This record gives sequence, structure tokens and C-alpha cells, in this order.
Amino acid sequence: MATIKILGTAGARFVVAKQLRSSAGTYIEHDGTRIVLDPGPGTLVAMAKQKPRLAVEKLSGIILTHAHLDHSNDVNILIDGLTEGGLKRRGVLFAPRECLQGESAVVLKYLRPYLKEIRILEAEKEYKLGNIPFRTSCRHYHTAETYGLVFKFGKKQVGFLVDTLFFPGLLKSYEGCDILILNVVRYKPHPSPNVQHLCLRDAEEILSKLRPEKAILTHFGMTMLQARPNQVASKLSRKLRLDVVAAYDGMSIEV
Repeated sequence: MATIKILGTAGARFVVAKQLRSSAGTYIEHDGTRIVLDPGPGTLVAMAKQKPRLAVEKLSGIILTHAHLDHSNDVNILIDGLTEGGLKRRGVLFAPRECLQGESAVVLKYLRPYLKEIRILEAEKEYKLGNIPFRTSCRHYHTAETYGLVFKFGKKQVGFLVDTLFFPGLLKSYEGCDILILNVVRYKPHPSPNVQHLCLRDAEEILSKLRPEKAILTHFGMTMLQARPNQVASKLSRKLRLDVVAAYDGMSIEV
């Protein structure tokens, strides 16, 4: 049995900056392997407040889907914590190259040797962290180098469709997911092509074609919060005749 705990459901700058929802990442545990995915602001605090506490020093590794602050802000403190300040060299970091090189690098260089290993994520490749295999999606259309993920827990596949504009190539990347977790930042499309996030209409198109056993909407911006995510998910569920729910801070999913 795998446990996925969505520590935070905030998406977009204003919801994060005002902490209208928690911006912490997602904790995943299966068969002794413990992962934090996309540790946004407040992840370490959220882990410490869980009952029982999610011990940072027991993490097997960290995965970043891209370099934006709401997905990577706490990566450095988590590295420091899981290695106990560098006293114990352990843990694996998976991240796109952009997170480690160039102007958008987010992982501090002095912390990198603390880790047992750093793996570069590339499009449509297979990886394994401890006892959890996963694969990357095609590269997303986003303002940073971004890849979604599909984890395999026994016979079940759980996809994390993270920040992106909608494009048809997404569908192939997430085929076969039993559970699909989608970052739906906007209620309606944004007129600017520079705002590269899914809206509700995009989520409906994706789910109508992929038809997972369960869909979970998360990473809400202001317009989604104003539309009330629970009501939005309920309407979408009825329309598509699928199990669609809205995530909440601290939500646990058993796989």
C-alpha cells in the first residue's frame, strides 16, 4: 500500500504569497521509500506538524518537476535536514537540468555533496527511487523546463500532471493512469500565452479522454478558489461520470 499526502494545494503567486492555501509539497511513501515531490514554501514546517510527524531525516529523496519557487523553495532545507547538516551522506535528488545549471538553478552548490546522488530528469525516461519506479512525461509547455511524473505502485499508476499549457501530446504521456492528480490553476483560460497553466476546460478535456479511475484537482489559483474547488469538482464528476474530487491541505490518498 502506498500513501500520498498532499501537504499543500496552493498554486499561482497570490494564493502562495497570501498563504490562502498551504504551498507545501507532496509526501509519498511506499514499501519503505519516502519521497517529497515539489517542496514549495512551508514544506518542512508542514511535515513537522503532521501527526505523526513526517521525519525529514527519514526521506529517501526529493523530486523537483521544475524550478519555480512554489515547487522548489524548500529543496535546500530538506537536503540539509535529510542529511543532518551533511553529517550523513544520503538521499537522492531528481530534478530537471535547469534546476541545477544556469540562471534558474535552485539547488545550492554547497549542499549538493551532502546527497548520495543527483539524477537529471529528462523527457519520457524511466527512473527508480528506492522501491518506487516512475517515469517522466513529455516536456510540458511551461516557462521553465518541466516534466510531469507517473509513479507505479504495484499494478496501479498514479500520475502528477503538473504546470503546463494544454496540448494534445499530454494525453499520451498520462495514458493508463489509475489516479490522475492535475494542477488546475485557473478556472477560465487566461488571455495571455505567457500564463502557461491548465484551466478547468483543459482538465475536462483531459479527463474525458483519459478517464482514470479517480481524478484529483489541486494547485489552485485565485480564480479556482473563488469558484469553490469542491463544487467545481462535483459538477465535473457528474458531467463526466467520473470520480473527480478537489484536494485539500493534508489530504491523504491510499493506493
